[in-house]
Amino acid sequence: MPSFSDATRRIVRTASAGTAAALLNARSLSARALNGGLNGKLPGTSAGSLSGIRAAASPVLGNRAKVASGGVAALALGALLLPGHAAAQTTVHPTVPGSSVFTASAAPQQENRVVQVAAPSTYKQPRSVSSQDSVAVAHNLAQPPAEQPQPAAQPQPEQAQPAQQAQPQPAQPQQAQPTQQAPAPAPAQPSWSSPAPGAPTSNPYHKTNHSYAAGFHTGVDFAVRPGTPLVSVGDATVVSAGWAGAYGNQVVLKLSDGHFAQYAHMSKLGVHAGQKVHAGDRVGLSGNTGNSTGPHLHFEIRTANRYGAVIDPIKYLSAHGATNF
Repeated sequence: MPSFSDATRRIVRTASAGTAAALLNARSLSARALNGGLNGKLPGTSAGSLSGIRAAASPVLGNRAKVASGGVAALALGALLLPGHAAAQTTVHPTVPGSSVFTASAAPQQENRVVQVAAPSTYKQPRSVSSQDSVAVAHNLAQPPAEQPQPAAQPQPEQAQPAQQAQPQPAQPQQAQPTQQAPAPAPAQPSWSSPAPGAPTSNPYHKTNHSYAAGFHTGVDFAVRPGTPLVSVGDATVVSAGWAGAYGNQVVLKLSDGHFAQYAHMSKLGVHAGQKVHAGDRVGLSGNTGNSTGPHLHFEIRTANRYGAVIDPIKYLSAHGATNF
């Protein structure tokens, strides 16, 4: 359904268009009739009919002023009803709420323009004559009342609590902290040792044998397989390590007390001349080199570094504490 303003625009537009059209048609017809008749240029008209045309046009000419007056009145009414943004650009000033029937339908809009304040004041809306009717007191904006001081709480008499007798707690046995065990010390090397620890003897010392240059066995033989590790019998210095003819590969050590230890028929040498060794250090591997009838270790203890200056090896080592025969 069209609004009131749309209906007003249509009325003004219709009245204006009709009035203007009527004025133009009347003016054109009258001019053509008069000019054509007076000048004798109207085709198909006689002189006698000119008077008739004048008589017919006179009422129209007489009503021309009335039509023009009606058109002006309609235009004036349209100008009053057009809004401010129409072609007439008529400025409509705001009215006081409730003073005009045209503002009655806009009453709900004032609810959106209500300004809430904490208390009545002289608040003015912009470009408004009076806006106190649009001011409402907002109770939620009012300052809260000052808090009333609360009376101090009365101290309550303490009830005597029966003293609990402290019961002696049984002493808990202290758990023994695990002590970090010190690493086991490395087994001390013996001061003296057998040249082939745990190996049995196969040919004793000083056994008569005319095949030897000395006429007897100058050392002791240990029955070991080729490749068996051989160790130093005590702290010593390597005198020589190499090939020695009938003794095959041999090692000679000078012991700490001045005696000499000789290892013969070895398969591999593990030390060199001038090297320092201790009891239990490896000096090489047993074998079957030189003048040998089978794999074994021929071992001698000499008082001097020469052939035949020998003593019993087992007795010598046992006297120094060696027991691993």
